[in-house]
Formats: sequence, C-alpha cells, structure tokens
Amino acid sequence: MTDSPWLDSVHADDLALALELAGLADAVSLGRFRAVDLAIETKPDRTPVTEADLAVERAIRERLANERPADGVLGEEFGIAGSATRQWIIDPIDGTANFLRGIPVWSTLIALAVDGVPVVGVVTAPAMGRRWWAAAGSGAWTLASAAESGAAAGEDASLPRRIAVSKVAALEDAWLSFQSLGQWRDAGYLDRLLRLGERVWRDRAFGDMWSYMLVAEGLIDVTGEFDVKPYDLAAVIPIVEEAGGRFTSVTGEPGPWSGNSLATNGHLHDEVLDLLAD
Repeated sequence: MTDSPWLDSVHADDLALALELAGLADAVSLGRFRAVDLAIETKPDRTPVTEADLAVERAIRERLANERPADGVLGEEFGIAGSATRQWIIDPIDGTANFLRGIPVWSTLIALAVDGVPVVGVVTAPAMGRRWWAAAGSGAWTLASAAESGAAAGEDASLPRRIAVSKVAALEDAWLSFQSLGQWRDAGYLDRLLRLGERVWRDRAFGDMWSYMLVAEGLIDVTGEFDVKPYDLAAVIPIVEEAGGRFTSVTGEPGPWSGNSLATNGHLHDEVLDLLAD
C-alpha cells in the first residue's frame, strides 16, 4: 500500500491527474467567487453561466489536451470533443446559481468514464473547504477543514479520511434529500415524492452535489433528482459507490445517462425504487 491508499487502483494515474485538475479549478473559481465585477450571461436554455464556469472548463481542457491527448472530453460549457471510449466529464461550476449569489455550496465536478462507466470521480468545493474523491476499487475519501473533518479524538484532521455510507436499514429512520420540488413535479413524480416523504424520518432539499456527498459520508441516506445531465452526476457516482452506496436512475438503470438519479446507502435502495414505481 502507498502513502496515499486511494491511489492503490488500476486508475491511480487518472485519479492523481483528476486531483491535480481539481486544484487547478479551485485556483480559477475561488478567485472569482463573490467578485463584484463577475460577468454573468444567460445561455439559450435560460440557465446562467458565469465567466468562472467558462474559465474553469477551458483550464481543465487545456491540461487534458497536454496530459491525455487521446481521451475525449464532455463538458457542460463546450460540449463533446474526441472519443467516448475514455471520456473526461466536466461540470466546471456545479451550483452556478449559488456561485453567482455568493452561496458557498458549489463545486467543480471531474469524472473519467471508460466505455460510459464512471471509474474516477472528484468533487472539489473550495468555498466550503471540502473535497471528495474515489476511483473504482480504491474506496471513497474526503479532505475537510479541521472544523468539518469529523476526525475522532487523536486523529490528524489535516489528513484525508475514508468515508462510508450509513447503516440505516429502515425508511422510518432515514433522512431524505429531494433536491427540488419543481423537478419532481415537472417529471410527474411529485405524488411519489410525497409518498416517500411520508415514510422517512426527515426530509430536506440540500441541493446539487452536496446531497450526494452527504449520502457518501453517511450523514443522510437517500437523495434523488430530475432534469440532470451526465456532467451533473458522473463524478458523484464513484464516490457514492466506493463509499458503499448505490446509484441508479429512479427506475433502476445504472450510470449518469438517464436524466435523473437515485443515490442511497444501498440498504434502502430497492424499497425506494419500489415506492417510486408507478
């Protein structure tokens, strides 16, 4: 085992590169967070995009062109380039609405998918002082500020720690994050969300990548959403799964390609799928 056990994986080199890309992204994005002269535009789908979104994705693409020239890239802002056999999937600012309002819950999402299956994922949230990562077979890990590290007495809070999902096995004891009522309503699932909400112990809408990372850390137990793209989901999948959880669509399909998601601690997954079924 190496001094960095998360690199004990066949994907070690790719994970190491993804972590470097995360540091590059942080340097770009954090410098524009809460900037009074931040430039904001509206895309054709009427969603906002900031200069930071564009600058982060450009910086990542430039580094990938040098380090992995044969790999493809799928990014939110600049689309698809190259082969999809090995494809880096990038969301430069996940939570743009939070970013432009000065809310610190936003991140850069970096994933590598091989033949459509995400095998490396990094979520970096510099305004929160948080980062999470995983590669297939290496476990899921996080690095946090001392106040948020969750380190036990005597542990070094500055070191990465391995994370795991909860052991909650009954919906009546579970915590649910539903992301957005509007998403569920527009997808025709609001009645089923309400049915699920009546079964769980607590429900809240944490939003964006945050809810998936809370599942991976065992702090909540179920989250799901609609109207999402592969770049919203690809990076969180290896982290949730390597933490011991399960990730599918709301109808049980694997991967980030269905336009919706369900992530759980695994123990509750089939029961939640049943509740969401028509």
